[in-house]
Amino acid sequence: MARTLILGGARSGKSTRAEQLLAAHRDVLYVATGGTREDDADWARRVELHRERRPTGWRTAETLDLVPVLADAADPAPVLVDCLGLWLTGTMDRAGAWDEDAWHRGAEAAVARQCADLAEAVRLTPRQLVLVSNEVGLGVVPGTPAGRRFRDTLGRLNMAVAEAADHVLLVVAGQALAIKGGAPAERERQERPAPRTG
Repeated sequence: MARTLILGGARSGKSTRAEQLLAAHRDVLYVATGGTREDDADWARRVELHRERRPTGWRTAETLDLVPVLADAADPAPVLVDCLGLWLTGTMDRAGAWDEDAWHRGAEAAVARQCADLAEAVRLTPRQLVLVSNEVGLGVVPGTPAGRRFRDTLGRLNMAVAEAADHVLLVVAGQALAIKGGAPAERERQERPAPRTG
């Protein structure tokens, strides 16, 4: 099964492109890693817009526990994970990794282990998979140590997942550029048998 990583900046169209790749499937497991945020009306509206855009037959799971989802061979539905940046935020929250002392006392190693486990789960998954992540290498240098830790860790995670993926796309202004493996939809058209004539 194809594994596709879609990278892009904020409001680049990366989530929309991910949904388009799986639009032909009636049953898709949409894994939302952002969760809910109390007292944040803007975040709630963003989540609602994502929900409204999805086909009605798609299922949604809100979880950070991605490894069991990717290993679940009993569920034949393709998986769309949106997004790895929010997954990493939650993972760093759980590890207390925003604190400088905690980072050096074991949180860095704990986060690195979970990132490695996720990349390995992507490599081994029997499921068709599309993952969305933020491309962090094109922006400004964050002004805080915690911000730089996040940027560096997400950059390393993106590299590990890209290595495990069959396809990697970079989305800029709604346009997708194939970085690895060609564009998945184009590859499917090329591999589809030509219709018989006569």
